[in-house]
Amino acid sequence: MALTEPAAAAAATQIPPQEPQVPPQGSRVQGRGGQGGSVAADGILRRQAQRESAARTYARSLPIVPVRARGLTIEGADGRRYLDCLSGAGTLALGHNHPVVLEAVRGVLDSGAPLHVLDLATPVKDAFTTELFTNLPPALAADARIQFCGPAGTDAVEAALKLVRTATGRSGLLTFTGAYHGMTAGALDASGGAPDVRVTRLPYPQDFRCPFGVGGAEGAELAARWTENLLDDPKGGVPAPAGLIVEPVQGEGGVIPAPDAWLRRMREITAARGIPLIADEVQTGVGRTGAFWGVDHAGVVPDVMVLSKAIGGSLPLAVIVYRSGLDVWAPGAHAGTFRGNQLAMAAGTATLAFVRENRLAERAAVLGERMLSALRGLAADHPCMGDVRGRGLMIGVELVDPETGAAAPALAAAVRQECLDRGLIVELGGRHGAVVRLLPPLTLTDEQAAAVLDRLADAIPAAARRPH
Repeated sequence: MALTEPAAAAAATQIPPQEPQVPPQGSRVQGRGGQGGSVAADGILRRQAQRESAARTYARSLPIVPVRARGLTIEGADGRRYLDCLSGAGTLALGHNHPVVLEAVRGVLDSGAPLHVLDLATPVKDAFTTELFTNLPPALAADARIQFCGPAGTDAVEAALKLVRTATGRSGLLTFTGAYHGMTAGALDASGGAPDVRVTRLPYPQDFRCPFGVGGAEGAELAARWTENLLDDPKGGVPAPAGLIVEPVQGEGGVIPAPDAWLRRMREITAARGIPLIADEVQTGVGRTGAFWGVDHAGVVPDVMVLSKAIGGSLPLAVIVYRSGLDVWAPGAHAGTFRGNQLAMAAGTATLAFVRENRLAERAAVLGERMLSALRGLAADHPCMGDVRGRGLMIGVELVDPETGAAAPALAAAVRQECLDRGLIVELGGRHGAVVRLLPPLTLTDEQAAAVLDRLADAIPAAARRPH
């Protein structure tokens, strides 16, 4: 599937490849793998299935054993090469083992610096905080505090919820249908699949499956009016909440970008009522959506930002940054033994600086739009591609039954498998697991993007021919 773009514009946004070439579909590495490698990989997979918990996820749908990786490419123990469009669920902004990340990590290791420091001040932490504040929305950076959390994004969500509840003295929370904020108790309560609802769930606008049946600007306006009315209705049953948490693009919810005008309305509604606005930028941050932060598209400055994944440069790191006026909690109110991950801070500093200096957010916007355009052209010939959507290099294709328009999770799973057979790693999301998701690294080249699209274009009709 060709990517059409004027040559001058393409050259202006081209990032030098880390791999000498795109591996052919189903290719094996010469001199490696073979039968012995396949046998070893089978044994590792078998032992994993015997030893690891039933909660394992990616290992079920992607039965590969990675042994080497660089940029977009993963090499399995059996010698096969894959183009990785999962990128650690969006963690790998620069792809696997980027040279600037490796150099940063080696620098810390060779310096003799302590690797574990709890929350003590270090030069490595100071450099990370400085680079992070350099890239924050200026109005927030000028008056911000940072809390280093446990190493996963879900702990940062917990910290954000705890912070606004402490600062406001209130306990309620506003969140959205389709949301995903993590797997710990508070984060799950705020997510769309929570079995015991302890929050007020608001409609998240979208075009393809609009909750009001109209889509577009009108659907977004109705969603905003619903929110405003619910908060102001004395009989609405919603007491003043501690905060509102929103994803600028719902990732696990199906790659649904928030309309800019609607997000600005959410900022206006919350500011007018003294409700802290929390932006969950765990997956959308660090250039992923075509701006450094997802909220930047709308020009919104939240009160709290939840950050993880890419900020650690592929290593575990999670923080919240927030307005200083919210900084009212007591020492130790939120803590964690591994909130001083020096290697992750060094890798994160290098990643943030590389994205900024090489304008990778702008690159993601240009290349992402071209990939979306190409996929929408493909959808015109394949009715099972119900919707193509996304922002920057955060792309989703919703698979549907062409006869009914209903979500088609079995077809999506078949597409994922056909992609894997062709050496392309993708994952699924959405309400019914029917959205094929692409999260390639921001260093993706034009050649690599074309290869990804070609393999997906082969996989979709092949999957459609399968019995479901």
